[in-house]
Amino acid sequence: AASGDCVPCLQSTTEPVNGNVYRMYHGTTERAAQQIKISGFQPSADGMLGRGVYLSRDLNKASRYPIEKPCERVVIRVKVNVGRVKKIDHKRHPLQKTWHGEGYDTAWCPPNCGMVTSGLEEDCVWDPNRITIIDHLICVYCSLPFRFPLV
Repeated sequence: AASGDCVPCLQSTTEPVNGNVYRMYHGTTERAAQQIKISGFQPSADGMLGRGVYLSRDLNKASRYPIEKPCERVVIRVKVNVGRVKKIDHKRHPLQKTWHGEGYDTAWCPPNCGMVTSGLEEDCVWDPNRITIIDHLICVYCSLPFRFPLV
């Protein structure tokens, strides 16, 4: 069995449990995926949930990125120790961008809460060392489903 087969795949509607490890996905380009494989994830300086690495437990969400390069899409499958999780479930949440300063390791945006235009689940992990790459999936011809693993 692949190393990722033992990692729990929590449904995107289910609230994560502090300290657990879950399977998540990160959408990017093949070139960026190779760089991530070499150097690890680099946190975004800012975003909807502030600084961190943006992931989703929903493969459909991750497979939409990068939005501007649909034929270069690759999804990295990872396992994440979520640590202490803060649920950010509405716009202008008081900890929307400051959750880490309050002792949280991951911010979780549940699906259909009004935060994400697509209505899909999103996670932001402060420390990239909490993320371990399992493998990556690649869209072979843009419009076809993903196949994996490709190295």
